[in-house]
Amino acid sequence: MTDSRTYPTRPFLAASCAVFRDGKVLLASRGRPPWVDVYTLPGGLVEIGETLEQAALRELHEETGVTAEIVALTGHSDVIVRDDEGKVRTHFLVASFACRWISGEGEPGEELPVMLWADAARAASLTLTPNLLPILHRGFALTNGRE
Repeated sequence: MTDSRTYPTRPFLAASCAVFRDGKVLLASRGRPPWVDVYTLPGGLVEIGETLEQAALRELHEETGVTAEIVALTGHSDVIVRDDEGKVRTHFLVASFACRWISGEGEPGEELPVMLWADAARAASLTLTPNLLPILHRGFALTNGRE
């Protein structure tokens, strides 16, 4: 990829997974800016030749060791961060999917140092990345919070 992720000339396309198991969703705290220590969903950039679904499941497994199957698209989020002068510092368009858990517990790593399985009330009490709560609500409704 030749375009820088900071002060880009275009938005970056990314995908994430809200994995549900036994009435809980897998959340992870971010280890890198922006939003260090804020909870989010595992995910990352779509690579050339990948579908959104393939990218979401690949990133999920790479970041957490979890395997899941996609149930449905739960929405998207525009993640736009501006600097003090109002210039766009980062711009990501993230497509999020509700998924059913298949295997794996969620292994923390450098990008996502803390992972937890949270029910809807616990998830709502955490500090979450912008626009994540409505995506989680749709995911809980689509999966009934079960695997």
